[in-house]
Amino acid sequence: MKYPIGIQNFEKLRREGFAYVDKTALMYKLVQEGTYYFLSRPRRFGKSLFLSTLEAYFDGQKELFEGLAVSELEKEWIKYPILHMDLNSRKYDTLDALMSELNRHLEMWEKEYGDEFSNRVPEERFLQVIKKAFEQTGRRVVILIDEYDKPMLQAIGNEPLQADYRNTSIFWN
Repeated sequence: MKYPIGIQNFEKLRREGFAYVDKTALMYKLVQEGTYYFLSRPRRFGKSLFLSTLEAYFDGQKELFEGLAVSELEKEWIKYPILHMDLNSRKYDTLDALMSELNRHLEMWEKEYGDEFSNRVPEERFLQVIKKAFEQTGRRVVILIDEYDKPMLQAIGNEPLQADYRNTSIFWN
């Protein structure tokens, strides 16, 4: 059996035959019983892999879950619009670096769902992407944000930059 050392992608893990501890029954319960979740666990504790698993589930990739508990629980396998942002991809030493990353994701989503609001502030753009994704698919939008705290952690000791990051309101207006 191959051990998935350093692998944080559910699809790769399943397609390439790595060992996987099946927690999909718990994932299914979480999805069925709630709407908003904030997941906080220690570093290297599987948060990115879990988000990748959720992404595959909400993308309706039934074949990846064959033989796992959720394959017996889920009957519909509906594909939802997914907005997945991973903030682990760069160094955030300025507010411009964070805004550039947020804009990169917004541009990608606007390309898919419509960019009529691309000249607005980021929080309006984000709201419009969510609305457009819902209108186009008729399905609730799944928002997955990985490494949300990386900009703040990289700014430890730089109080003005931390204040700028806290005041960046794309997600909480």
